[in-house]
Amino acid sequence: MHIRGDHAELVVGGRLDVRSAADARKVLHEALDGGAGDLVLDLVELDSWDATGLGVIMGAHRRAGRSGRRLVLRNVPPQMQRLLVATRLHRILAIEGGIALETVQRV
Repeated sequence: MHIRGDHAELVVGGRLDVRSAADARKVLHEALDGGAGDLVLDLVELDSWDATGLGVIMGAHRRAGRSGRRLVLRNVPPQMQRLLVATRLHRILAIEGGIALETVQRV
């Protein structure tokens, strides 16, 4: 897993899973604590995430809310969109451009 960017936008790549969760959490917390306004997570390079990785995203979402910020997901890959719909997290998380209607209909 790799994350690059600043306090306003981060690009996440590779696998966000149990092995990379601690490192990802640290980077996300530093970005949230060190900036203001929306924090955009661009997932264009993300290959996969597991339940632990999704938990890291939800934890960052909660931390952003507590600090008056908003976590925004961008370029969510289709298979991850389906997981967000299946878990109904697409109703809670800010997703740039929303979830494709065909993704919602398939789940």
